[in-house]
Amino acid sequence: MDAQQIFLAYLITFGWAIVGSLSMAIGVFLALKLFTLATRGVDEWKLIKEGNVPMAIILAALILSIGIVVASITRNG
Repeated sequence: MDAQQIFLAYLITFGWAIVGSLSMAIGVFLALKLFTLATRGVDEWKLIKEGNVPMAIILAALILSIGIVVASITRNG
């Protein structure tokens, strides 16, 4: 492999890293907004600041599940 092919491979890898990062950020943002809309009477972030561990676990599970979905889409897409 010459230097140009190596540079192109790094550029493609960096591009996919940006696509994955943006997809993850958008996915988490939308999921948290939808979750907030679905639980209108609950202030999740206030509960977490007060030390409510179950709410923190629920939001962590939401974020991890979105991460798994986004990872499978960017890997297979």
